[in-house]
Amino acid sequence: QAQLIESGGGLVQAGGSLRLSCAVSGRTFGNYVLGWFRQAPVKEREFVAAISWSGGQYYADSVKGRFTISRDNAESTVYLQMNSLKPEDTAVYYCAAAAKVTWVTVKILRQYDYWGQGTQVTVSS
Repeated sequence: QAQLIESGGGLVQAGGSLRLSCAVSGRTFGNYVLGWFRQAPVKEREFVAAISWSGGQYYADSVKGRFTISRDNAESTVYLQMNSLKPEDTAVYYCAAAAKVTWVTVKILRQYDYWGQGTQVTVSS
């Protein structure tokens, strides 16, 4: 059974930083695209960032220049370094894994096969 477990969320002041981690287990994810999504209250879940097995990265415009996604294939972990946080970044953050996705479809939720349970990030003003 594949599992993705997020950690690292919390409460931070605007302008601060957090680093989210997502540990994957239960199968080999080395050739999967790993992504981060977020969902704020009363809003739809939205794409944040994704990274291919070789390290290629793709970001939503709203986080470009502030967030950095990385992965450690040996440790089966994907990270999201979030800097210069804003109150509008407040959301539950989810990691996800996709077996077949292109840079055209990387933002589409249904392209992802496995999801974590999410970790809350709250940015105070």
